[in-house]
Amino acid sequence: MTKPLLDGNRINEILISVLDTIEGSKNEIFIITEKVRDEYERTKQELEDLKARAINVISEVDVLEEMEKKSRYRLLFVSRNFDNHSEDDIKKAYEEANDLRIKLILKRQEEKLLIEKRKNLEFRLKDLLDTLKRAEKLATQISIAIGYLSGNLNNIIDTIGDMNKKQYLGIKIIEAQEEERQRVARDIHDGPAQSLANLALNVELCEKLLSIDIERTKKELNKLKKIVRDNLKDVRKIIYDLRPMSLDDLGLIPTVQRYVSVFSEETGLSADVKIFSSVRKLNTIIEIAGFRIIQEALNNIRKHSRARNVKIKIEFKNNNLNIMISDDGVGFDTEQTLEDNNSFSGGFGFIGMKERAELLGGNLKVISSVGKGTKVILTIPINGKDELNERQNQSINSR
Repeated sequence: MTKPLLDGNRINEILISVLDTIEGSKNEIFIITEKVRDEYERTKQELEDLKARAINVISEVDVLEEMEKKSRYRLLFVSRNFDNHSEDDIKKAYEEANDLRIKLILKRQEEKLLIEKRKNLEFRLKDLLDTLKRAEKLATQISIAIGYLSGNLNNIIDTIGDMNKKQYLGIKIIEAQEEERQRVARDIHDGPAQSLANLALNVELCEKLLSIDIERTKKELNKLKKIVRDNLKDVRKIIYDLRPMSLDDLGLIPTVQRYVSVFSEETGLSADVKIFSSVRKLNTIIEIAGFRIIQEALNNIRKHSRARNVKIKIEFKNNNLNIMISDDGVGFDTEQTLEDNNSFSGGFGFIGMKERAELLGGNLKVISSVGKGTKVILTIPINGKDELNERQNQSINSR
């Protein structure tokens, strides 16, 4: 574990400075909040007044439309009965109709402007309300932060170890992600990418042979089928290593059984999985952690143990998931090996397994001695949740 980046006194100085700064800004934020609230209330009242005015104008438009309609009928009637009306009557009817038409046009324009202004005010009111809510939330958060920092300042030194541990673990998770990305990139480059390049060349060859040598073309097509099958197998293996789909579909036990079966076929080791209680459905994060730890333990056995037999025992007991992976290999000096951060998978073998277990509130023990094999014993609370795990479960999944 790396040493703390800051000592307790320095952290206290920083927190006091931060607290003073927050206190100094507190009143400014409250002033801003009040200004936004006043502006919101003014805009709200302006909108209410505008709505009332718009209702009156709409009513006036309705009245003018009815009057203008009647004036047009009157003008039409007078014009058709020219002989029964004087020239003054016709002129008066025309002027009345024209005057009402102009008033109606102006009133409609006023109505349109009021509606547009009402729409703009509604948008503005909505923006002000959103801003007010954010300002009030910020003010609340600042008050909480001040109270929290003030109340916990004297106890901050007690949390330094945990902070540094989480910081270290976060760094290790990022390193593991980068190592995993490099491994996936290397696997794709050396496997499917090379195969696809060969596939493209063989397709071109088949195109040329198709009109020249049918038998040769058939042979080349058979080679193509084999390349495609091998390519598909490589891609499926890469996907399985990233995240076994069976974890989501079937759960931890069937996934482990399948993985151990493939492991046994590839290595020639005798590998056995035993379940000592009824199987329970677990939280996805716990299943992923359990599977990854078993996977890492088996990788260590493959690389270092020279074992002939491997046993995996899984038990659901007392609200815990208990897993033990044991082998009859050469074993090792646990104190020396676990102190060496460069041992086993670039320092993220047993150390990473232990940290993964602790992240879920569990623990992991490694029992071994030279010539007597190795046991990895894992215990994870089935119902336990660590807040760091909640924030970083995506990072854990990628591992």
